[in-house]
Amino acid sequence: MQLYFVRHGKTKWNLEGRYQGSNGNSPLLPESYEDIARLATYLKSTDTHFRAFYTSPLQRASDTVISLRQALGATAPIITDNRLKEFNLGKLEGMSFTDAERKFPVQIKAFRYHPDRYDPSAFGGEKFTSLIARGKSLVTEIAKRYQAEDDKVLIVSHGAALVAIIQSLAGTDLADLRSRGGLVNTSLSILETKDQGQTFQEISWNQTDFLHKKLGVTDII
Repeated sequence: MQLYFVRHGKTKWNLEGRYQGSNGNSPLLPESYEDIARLATYLKSTDTHFRAFYTSPLQRASDTVISLRQALGATAPIITDNRLKEFNLGKLEGMSFTDAERKFPVQIKAFRYHPDRYDPSAFGGEKFTSLIARGKSLVTEIAKRYQAEDDKVLIVSHGAALVAIIQSLAGTDLADLRSRGGLVNTSLSILETKDQGQTFQEISWNQTDFLHKKLGVTDII
């Protein structure tokens, strides 16, 4: 079966360069709904159908999955699960990237480039190991629930969380989870499992060609 991972559409705080985390939130930009429609058009062009849609409960993710499901004309259920939330970033949530880098330079660098060195205790954040454990537990459940060869499930979550979850499922070491950079808003990444979630193979990573636009620095985390 295959898992289609989608990062939520771009938000106002994404545009402003602010950390949102698991408690902060801001609305999707109007143009994000156009990106979601482009993703739906691409999925329909490949005749892709989903058994279920899973989403983080945070509004930017739930708005994305609701809009995408409608654009696809799908009837499969939407299932909300807290394990798909973004990292809890504690005091960083709502803070601009530049202010965070000035106040916590070592840990922000570790968060983006060296996950094995990341210690968020100074601002009450969540560790990579904690997020990976919750994300992998859900994905394992999904893989066992949908076992048919042609089963496909779409998951909408968040940039930093998805990088950690997808890369860890693919067998990447903690130190190298961020070596391929971040994910673009409304990007698509696909993993496949043939053994009910014991192992995963990458089919697609951070695919954005269907968006038909030039990407900027505020599109990626």
